[in-house]
Amino acid sequence: MQLHVQPTGQSISFASGDNLLDTLRHANVPISYSCSAGRCGTCRCKLIGGALQVGSERVDPSAQDVLACQATLTSDCTIEIPEPDEVVVHPARILKGIVESVDAPVHDVRIVRFRTNRPLSFSPGQFATLQFAPGLERPYSMASVEGDDLLEFHIRIVPGGRVSEHVAQVLKAGDTARISGPLGTSYLRRTHDGPIVCVGGGTGLAPVLSITRASLEAGNRRPVHLYFGVRSEADLYGARTLADLQQRYPNLRVQIVVASGPAREGHRAGLVPDAIGADWAHSDALRDFRGYVCGAPPMVEAVTAALVAKGLEPARIYADAFFAQPQAVAQPA
Repeated sequence: MQLHVQPTGQSISFASGDNLLDTLRHANVPISYSCSAGRCGTCRCKLIGGALQVGSERVDPSAQDVLACQATLTSDCTIEIPEPDEVVVHPARILKGIVESVDAPVHDVRIVRFRTNRPLSFSPGQFATLQFAPGLERPYSMASVEGDDLLEFHIRIVPGGRVSEHVAQVLKAGDTARISGPLGTSYLRRTHDGPIVCVGGGTGLAPVLSITRASLEAGNRRPVHLYFGVRSEADLYGARTLADLQQRYPNLRVQIVVASGPAREGHRAGLVPDAIGADWAHSDALRDFRGYVCGAPPMVEAVTAALVAKGLEPARIYADAFFAQPQAVAQPA
């Protein structure tokens, strides 16, 4: 049986019962995905011919939109994936990283910077797997951009998390780690030269910072709107970095949104989706934008809905939801 992929024109052989997302990934088809559990909506594609099985239901082209991670291949079919012209392929590498510094900007975040034995080619917004010792490995998003002297990662310290507690309690300058990657498809779409909106929650600032920097440093003079949501002022970090970027690039607009407690002067109290709703009055205000959203699943879901309500097409929103997963299949955090 054959799976036909448009508009790339690929034909992929499969066995009945194979998962659609797994089949696409094994064939190196450029499809975005995150949770692999049907929660984030990142792997959405269109069924344009034949049929698929989703759960106990048969889906035909009249339904069109399906989540690849939830779809089972049962017969010949044709799907359409978004923006195949934006495919970026970097060679997978395994590097040795030497810890240059471990900083604690707030109580539950560590910023770890590595010097590597050779460069890592990656797209802004991608992530890599850090292995500190056997059994101590997890994917984390890069806050740096290709060409920086150091690779920078923002790591949230999770109570009971073996890897993050190792980072908080044991890791120090001079230690080594194995860095493998890059991974992920929620990266900066460089063929788009229009305005963009970036939203990061917590350590979701890391990929958002990489995307924002890369867009601005490449010469994009269109508006770049960055929303950074934190739980409270005590959880805020990176404000100086964002302020410095805004000073260097007048087309960058930064909004720091504080969910609970009082907000400092210049910051906003409330939730990021509400801030987006207040800032964009018209239902088609974001029609020409591209959106990048990174953070906890509830935030990603709510922000995505807010962006869609203001005219941003779902296919032009690139989301990286930081789902908690077992160690062997963890997502970036």
